Amino acid sequence: MSDKLKEIKERVELLNKAGKAYYQEDREIMSNFEYDKLYDELVELEKETGIILSNSPTQNVGYEALNVLPKERHESVMLSLDKTKDVEVLRDWIGSKEGLLSWKLDGLTIVLTYQEGKLVKAVTRGNGEIGEVITNNAKVFKNVPLAINYKGTLVLRGEAVIKYSDFEKMNAEIEDVDAKYKNPRNLCSGSVRQLNNKITADRNVHFFAFSLVNAPDVDFNNSREEQMKWLGEQGFDVVETKRVSAETLADTVKWFANTIVTNDFPSDGLVLVLDDIAYGKSLGTTAKFPRDSIAFKWQDEVKETKLKSIEWSASRTGLINPVAIFEPVELEGTTVSRASVHNVSIVESLELGIDDTIKVYKANMIIPQIAENLTRSGSIVVPDECPVCHGQTQIKQENGVKSLYCINPECLAKKIKSFTHFVGRDAMNIEGLSEATIEKLIAQGMIKELADLFHVEKYKDVITKMEGFGEKSYSNLIASIDKARHTTLAKFIYSLGIPNVGLSNAKLICKAYKNDLEAIRNATADSLLEIQGIGGVIADTFMGFFRKEENIKIVDDLLKEVTFEEEVVNESDLIFENMNFVITGSVEHFANRNEVKELIESKGGKVTGSVTSKTNYLINNDNMSNSSKNKKAKELHVPIITEEEFMKMVGM
Repeated sequence: MSDKLKEIKERVELLNKAGKAYYQEDREIMSNFEYDKLYDELVELEKETGIILSNSPTQNVGYEALNVLPKERHESVMLSLDKTKDVEVLRDWIGSKEGLLSWKLDGLTIVLTYQEGKLVKAVTRGNGEIGEVITNNAKVFKNVPLAINYKGTLVLRGEAVIKYSDFEKMNAEIEDVDAKYKNPRNLCSGSVRQLNNKITADRNVHFFAFSLVNAPDVDFNNSREEQMKWLGEQGFDVVETKRVSAETLADTVKWFANTIVTNDFPSDGLVLVLDDIAYGKSLGTTAKFPRDSIAFKWQDEVKETKLKSIEWSASRTGLINPVAIFEPVELEGTTVSRASVHNVSIVESLELGIDDTIKVYKANMIIPQIAENLTRSGSIVVPDECPVCHGQTQIKQENGVKSLYCINPECLAKKIKSFTHFVGRDAMNIEGLSEATIEKLIAQGMIKELADLFHVEKYKDVITKMEGFGEKSYSNLIASIDKARHTTLAKFIYSLGIPNVGLSNAKLICKAYKNDLEAIRNATADSLLEIQGIGGVIADTFMGFFRKEENIKIVDDLLKEVTFEEEVVNESDLIFENMNFVITGSVEHFANRNEVKELIESKGGKVTGSVTSKTNYLINNDNMSNSSKNKKAKELHVPIITEEEFMKMVGM
């Protein structure tokens, strides 16, 4: 069975890769003949084994939205595990028995139930007694079998997790630093518990089985290891496990510790379970923990060092975070010299002072933290002025925690959003400047206004030492900045972040004033209202922006840095002039919806976010869905067209 399962997984991976290349990237990596041959082989393998994976191209899982996630009581209470950080405790615990050591994955525990070979129920752990039914969502996890060969009732437990690589990819697409996901576990928890499983599917949730609860008529020879092997043969991805004894335990723990550095799945420790099922059950449970298993939390590597300074880092919310700067030390294989102290309360409780001897460690072997302060001089003074704008600061207390804030509404740190907008793809398109990077540049006083972005080469020595930067990243950034010096007037106008003025509005205004910047800067509200597609709100905010003294200076300083390309527009290409589009759902023939938007705007059209009586077309590949936009379009008799119908309109 394992060879057949391997063949199934190989074909699913190949076919999905080919499908993505063809439909999303407009390229072929195999011929239709090869694809059809592999597809037919997969169908036969699925029939032969009875195993169908959720990401199999033979399946077309429908998406469904629910109003609420129903709650359900577990048949048996799911207890927490007792914990230790000491390998010797593990050795004493296992004694003369043998056990299985595996990752303690950091996600959301799920209980799956199969009947007659089909997935019929998935429930979250919840509080251990009552969980939420998320069957709909589990069916779109990336690797959960929808059908298995075993036809009896199977109940198993596993962990739903999101890879670090997928987590970082999703965060990279979010411009607002405050809106970014905090960690993979929180993202996974929210993804698994969505009411609309389309969102769950987009989040790339994976499931790893770690415990078989019930398969009544299967003989596992009284072995947990046999259970795990059997689950693997049914098509489940099983958490990585190694058989151990008291003699091999320490070396195996060391292997896991070395491997975690390159692990793509979040883990906060290990789990040791007795292999002997009957003996494990005979031990019973305490009020809190089962006695047949125990969790191992990493014994943190702690080093002494000297505190050199506290850096106060301002953010766009006004919060000023203390960051400890200390003499570099080696921790878990890397050199670290800084750690977040989080808030004023922690600074005070640790009684931090310059030249204090502190102990530092990496929480979960990843995040640098201060463990304790040995000398506790308490000489750190909380600043009474903001490090960015030098305005007044204020300590605010919430739920017993003190935090420092800048109370100047005009603080530059609070204007990070305008910098992020300015460098965005539709604006000046400066690559390599994430919101987090911009925040660092502002916090260290390297940029104070938009034009300063064109002179960051003065700070090469500082930038190349920033986390995530090096010589190559710096060179790429400078090249991108130089490229941005030559842009279109419409993109420049849009980059200024004038309220309510999108790129399509900026193009309409530039076209109406024949790309005459002086005329645009001096435009009146009345003259702007004469432009088709420009309403009263946009006219007022646009005119008001160019009347403010501080904005005049911003624009004048930028004009010293940029030149504008002459845009030659063929009037016959403007087939969508005076037409409004709305785009919703996923696209298959374009890289993303933004690419469709750019094409529409290049043809003279405008893309808006909501369907109104002025909308000419709603583009939605799922034109039969009951989404709110589809319903609105039908109410207003707005045509709903698919991506392919749109492509025919533009002659593609």
